[in-house]
Amino acid sequence: ERPFQVPVRANGTGLGTLVVHREHPLLPDEAALVRATADLLAVGVARHGHLQRLEAELTARVRELAEQRAFMECIVDSLPVGLYVVDRDYRIHAWNHKRETGLQGVARTDAVGRSIFDILHRQPAALLKREFDEVFASGRLQQFQMESRAFGETRSFRISKIPMRLGGGRVTHVITIGEDITDWKAALDRTAQAEKLAALGQLAAGVMHEINNPLATIAACAEALSMQQELGDAGTPPVELLRIIDLEVQRCKKIVNGLLDFARPKATGRDLFDLNAVVQQGLFLLQHHPRFKRISVVTELESTAPLLVNGDADQIVQVLIALAMNALDATPENARVLIRTRAVTDPEAPSRALLEVEDEGPGIPRALQAKVFEPFFTTKPPGQGTGLGLAICYGIVADHGGALDLVSPEGQGATFRVSLPMSTTAGMPPAVTSEVQA
Repeated sequence: ERPFQVPVRANGTGLGTLVVHREHPLLPDEAALVRATADLLAVGVARHGHLQRLEAELTARVRELAEQRAFMECIVDSLPVGLYVVDRDYRIHAWNHKRETGLQGVARTDAVGRSIFDILHRQPAALLKREFDEVFASGRLQQFQMESRAFGETRSFRISKIPMRLGGGRVTHVITIGEDITDWKAALDRTAQAEKLAALGQLAAGVMHEINNPLATIAACAEALSMQQELGDAGTPPVELLRIIDLEVQRCKKIVNGLLDFARPKATGRDLFDLNAVVQQGLFLLQHHPRFKRISVVTELESTAPLLVNGDADQIVQVLIALAMNALDATPENARVLIRTRAVTDPEAPSRALLEVEDEGPGIPRALQAKVFEPFFTTKPPGQGTGLGLAICYGIVADHGGALDLVSPEGQGATFRVSLPMSTTAGMPPAVTSEVQA
């Protein structure tokens, strides 16, 4: 007897054939039962196939996610910076490989899941908590620099605390990145020193002319003393001539020492200084610049309360000289350069000291204003500018926690404004105006 065959189909797709062997032909009811069984079998087979496909897709997706996660972890671990992430309970959720290395390294398995205060126990817990709380509350990136001797020598680090939001709502985590910038700062210092020496060269011609005047006086006094010695002349008393010689020698010494102090590289140090005193020191050097003789330099300095700033006074002198020399180059003869200092107070923000250098030159076109702080960009003719001065000034001011801005309405001169955080709250007394003119 021929077997009874029923195709097994699901959604029009053939899945197989159900074959029934029997000596006698199937009755109609038996045949209907076999066909119903084939339909049920089709559902089961189709479901099994669908589950197999889902399982394969899920396995592939899990493998893909695992590979992506391993890839991202490899990227984070390959970064040359230390990185970790904490939540609002200050629990560590991520800890990259850089944080595991070095004398202060902690294994990831020992860090993840624990409180950051337990891991970074060498740092003041109150200060660390305040830093995280500020990012959680404000939602703004926080950056600052710190120095550490944990590696045997003093190293400088830039610390960035970055807000992170899961779900797009409030800040849920803070990413902390620690970057070793010791070599970068050393390179910046070397470049700044080179730019400083370039500025010194421009001042040298004026210095030579300035020193010629006291040297001529000294020569005249020496000649008078010689003639008195030879002729026995009872003219100007020798004591008076010697006093004049001494005064002129001290004048030469002061000029030369001022330039040498400006030229010598100094170890970076942060001390409390008065911004007005820095301006006076810079003006002493600038008065030997040839263009200083043909342009009025006006100063408006806060006089009642000192503008106390914590930083490197020599670097701020360099910033002032660079900005002032640019202003002198841009200003036509018989015009004016204004150097102003003032305090800015805000009940909701720390007090800041402002140093402004304003010229009466042609100004800087709006299209170029965004580029003036870029390295090697200059508006001066070829051979008259390196394009490094303003970039270095920007770096120095930023290193002091300040800001350097440009205000230049079209055709109305340029004003460079240096804003530095003050160490103490100062009032805003009336400015004192003075004018220096050849």
